[in-house]
Amino acid sequence: QIKELELELGVVLFDRDSRPIRLTEAGRIFHEQATRILSSTEQLRRSMQRLSASEKRRFVVGFVASIVYGMMPEVIREFRAQSEGLEIQLLEMTTLEQVVALKDGRIDAGLGRIRIDDPAIQREVLQEEALVAAIGSADPLARADSLTLSDLITRKLLVYPSQPRPSYADQVFTILRDHGLAHDNVEEVRDVQVALGLVASEAGLALVPSSMRHVQRSDITYVRIRDEGATSPIILSVRVGDTSREVRLFEQIARDTFRS
Repeated sequence: QIKELELELGVVLFDRDSRPIRLTEAGRIFHEQATRILSSTEQLRRSMQRLSASEKRRFVVGFVASIVYGMMPEVIREFRAQSEGLEIQLLEMTTLEQVVALKDGRIDAGLGRIRIDDPAIQREVLQEEALVAAIGSADPLARADSLTLSDLITRKLLVYPSQPRPSYADQVFTILRDHGLAHDNVEEVRDVQVALGLVASEAGLALVPSSMRHVQRSDITYVRIRDEGATSPIILSVRVGDTSREVRLFEQIARDTFRS
């Protein structure tokens, strides 16, 4: 086999007249290069195996910020407990961004609040979460056990996010219109954290999901809204046709948790 290799290469690899037999200069160079190539090939093989394992064992969830104050952490904990060896990555993004990321394959599931129709996306409403009014604690309205939407008309309404649209802000406007209300004194802000900061500053009030009660501040009071339909959906989105074990498990855990 060595002689066949020498014939194929057109060089002599071994000095057969020496004792012990030694590599020729061509043989030494061939040995060094072959060793380097084999080592690089093995490194490449291992890298590809790691990449393949990483791609197969990663699950990415997109979520809107307001959901982290409710049941989402419980869903993620249970999913992680039942998915040993699976790397779970969480990315904050709007519902619109989730739809794009699902179609691009950058995330595997999304938890959002906006109903967006797309033939490539399967969505499921996990829960209709009641809204509450976040009110500065010094405001007389904060002393009420419950309020109606019409009670809020005299106050500046803080809505979020200002971009992109449609957004949760548009849900709030729709709810007001459905109850025959037009609110002229409105300020749009970047996100829920800014809205609550302004509420605490007595710059207005905000309609927020009831799970935001977990954000406890002495200068903010959360008051129940009595009106029917004053809710915001929590929507699970996945790709149409994705029947992987991980997606099915995540869907089931999300259903069980939000509907328990």
